[in-house]
Amino acid sequence: MCLFKKFFVFIIIFNLFGSNLFAMPHYIDFQQILNQSIAGKKAQDELKSRLKKTIEKQNTNQKNLQDEEKKLIQQKKLISQDDYKKKVDELRKKVSSLQKNRSETLQKIGKQRAKAKQELLNNLNPIIKKYMQEKQIRMVIDKKNLILADDRLNITSDIMKLLNSKIKSVKLD
Repeated sequence: MCLFKKFFVFIIIFNLFGSNLFAMPHYIDFQQILNQSIAGKKAQDELKSRLKKTIEKQNTNQKNLQDEEKKLIQQKKLISQDDYKKKVDELRKKVSSLQKNRSETLQKIGKQRAKAKQELLNNLNPIIKKYMQEKQIRMVIDKKNLILADDRLNITSDIMKLLNSKIKSVKLD
């Protein structure tokens, strides 16, 4: 009889609270949102454009330095040893400056990319919270942290539609 009462109490508690306790977490593919949302695409295109311009400028400067080096090598026997050393030192300084400039520019673009990603995430959080309240979802996790999941729990497309309707671009500077 005691076992029957415990079982009965367990069934009642499970029916009252069980559906909420064992609610399935839904998931979202944040990488897909970064790559395919309107704001994410615009940010990536702008960053790619900036990177391309920077690389072109760096390549032009590098080619100019190589030409300068060739001229210097040709003049080696025509100018004094002291002048040659001075010009070699100047050339080395220019090369060092070019390399420093390149690394600073790449770091700047990397920071802009991280900032854009964070801003997109900050704009995405309220949208996800509102969606969770409307659909009575208790938990949303990123797809990259999953091993296996049912496709019916994927809310990426719904969230992307909401994001695209609210946010058209992300500030990069």
